Amino acid sequence: MASYLIEPFDRLPFGGAEKARRYATERYQGAAGLNWYDCDPTLRFLMRRHLGDGFGWAEPRLRGMGALMGGPVAERAEETDRNPPRLEKYDRWGRDVSEVVMPPSFEAARNDIVATSFTRPDFVAEAKRNGVDPAPMGVAWSYLLDQADIGMACALGTGGDMVVGLTEMFAPEDVKARVRELFAAGEMSGEAAQMLTERSGGSDLGALESTASRDGGGLRDEGRRRSGRELAGAEDTAGDAWRLNGFKWFASNANGSAFVVLAKPEGAADGVRGIAPFLVLKERRDGSRNGVRIRRLKDKLGTRSVASGEIEFTDAEAFLLAPSSSAGAGGDGKGLARMMELTNGARLGISMMGLGCARRALVESLCYARAREAFGAPLAEQPLMRRKLAELIVETEAVQALVFDGYLGRPRLRIGAALIKLRAARLGVTAASDAIEVHGGNGYIEQWPVARILRDAQVNPIWEGGDNILCLDVRRAVERQDAHEPFLDRLTEAVRRAPEGDDATADLVGERIGHLRQAIEKWRGLDRTVAEARLYPLAQYMADVYAAALLLEQAGWERADSGGDRKALVARLYARSRLADAGPLRGIDAPAEDLERFKDLSDGAFIDGRE
Repeated sequence: MASYLIEPFDRLPFGGAEKARRYATERYQGAAGLNWYDCDPTLRFLMRRHLGDGFGWAEPRLRGMGALMGGPVAERAEETDRNPPRLEKYDRWGRDVSEVVMPPSFEAARNDIVATSFTRPDFVAEAKRNGVDPAPMGVAWSYLLDQADIGMACALGTGGDMVVGLTEMFAPEDVKARVRELFAAGEMSGEAAQMLTERSGGSDLGALESTASRDGGGLRDEGRRRSGRELAGAEDTAGDAWRLNGFKWFASNANGSAFVVLAKPEGAADGVRGIAPFLVLKERRDGSRNGVRIRRLKDKLGTRSVASGEIEFTDAEAFLLAPSSSAGAGGDGKGLARMMELTNGARLGISMMGLGCARRALVESLCYARAREAFGAPLAEQPLMRRKLAELIVETEAVQALVFDGYLGRPRLRIGAALIKLRAARLGVTAASDAIEVHGGNGYIEQWPVARILRDAQVNPIWEGGDNILCLDVRRAVERQDAHEPFLDRLTEAVRRAPEGDDATADLVGERIGHLRQAIEKWRGLDRTVAEARLYPLAQYMADVYAAALLLEQAGWERADSGGDRKALVARLYARSRLADAGPLRGIDAPAEDLERFKDLSDGAFIDGRE
């Protein structure tokens, strides 16, 4: 029953109940309120594949997570977007407290997500006791969360693995113990932040100005004077602390408790090799407040649920995250490189955010196009709209294949994360833009869900390196590690697993793998300046062939699992679009499988249980 009033204009002579039905509010429910596991056949397919015999134990838990993310978490994300975090800078006596006040909607969602996370230590242990690999479930958890709120995903996951990993390797024992307490609920608990970017820019890290100096016990004595407390064992650890001063221009999850901060030890080289990572906690060892001030929170385009701010360090107690043998020199010159090794994991996280935005945009588009009527039929039955929706389905499933391979493929490809992020982050933006177009003018209005998706998605190509930085990483991997060799081997292996019956697609992708090898060798012989300029088309070519090969592999899995051929159709459409020679007619004469088998594509991408 409708909850709105019937107005006089609803009864005009050229109106009527049948016309009014086309824009009845209750017909446009969108993705929110659905179980996002049950409505996603592609996710269920991947979980069956990657969990194997553990799927039976895992599925009820996956279904419960799908209900949580599609229900309360999705609803609260909209509320948090309208009422974002705020900074309480001073207390009633004018003292700097730099406290971030999170809205109740955020806190409620965060509590539910952390309590039920598939990455929390007790859940991981339970899964292993039942003989289930928890890794695929953790990937599914991220995938579902990112469809609801990538800002929340950033708030929970920004730098947690980096903080925990580097702390365990290099921090003093008492500091390790404190960090373990902070992350008792797991690395995705929202306690971490990584503070790299300064006003000089996020990519040119060698230009940063933040400086660390050896403490020599001064901070310990100062803290004792202020707090009147003695720190047990301080005499044994006084030399471990540094003083850190500087200003970070863009720090996400500013309300966290443990930060990895890049700085240059006093006297170090003024460049990349002079950079070292430091651990800074919100509280000093003695329990007093550390010298971490929040200047202001950023007024951002999107991802409003994560508190991003400008952070000032004033004689902050810090701990060098480098081998103890190099502490006297302020690090071993490998601090940035060591952090960059952990960055690939972060890039996969951003890739998942791009995929989450794309998946949500796709589902909202399908929901709307099935309900909205124009020219005497639903939009989803119009040929041009079917072409657009089919393209969205194929592109989203191609990126889904990339991201899941990045997380679950073994061994992990050195070159994979940069290529996956290059494609996934950009798709999040273009898919959200397409979803707005599908919704027409309604999509441009904040009361509908797709405007926020576009605002949120736009940050993904920036976080953890823009397209140019990703391309430079591809160059570094190829030149220094010959990382293209295992990459090409992986593609060849995937094509070998293609199902029988569509040899033309497998032959096309196999041929392009050979062409890609030739392109890489040709590129390596180019003039240095020209080679850098050609990195972008080369990386795009690599991503195209990578995704096509993985879709063929998935088609082989589907054939073995159920005898179906839908994934083979997806692989064929993708390869035809991305890899085939369109010819003089630009593909106008190509088979119309995207239209003829649209129902297979659509039903295999999304099931609306309300219909």
